Amino acid sequence: MIDLDAYLEEELYDLLTFCIQNDSSSDEYAKKRKRVEEIGKELYLDGGNDALENMYFSIEHRIRDEIKQEARPFRAWWNNISPDWKY
Repeated sequence: MIDLDAYLEEELYDLLTFCIQNDSSSDEYAKKRKRVEEIGKELYLDGGNDALENMYFSIEHRIRDEIKQEARPFRAWWNNISPDWKY
């Protein structure tokens, strides 16, 4: 599953970077947000809350380091996936 996780991390990074840097009223933004939510569901089915935490921890740090922005506010997009994920 390492290859899938690496692929999903790259995709999630690209999606969140787009959402951070673009207008939230665009159709493209809505599509990318939907895909972020789908990735969260895939991760949860594969590894539960630990998988969500591990992926988001990695993504938050990458975004902070590479584009000097915050991804933390986008954690809430996964709130409906698990009863224990509350941001």
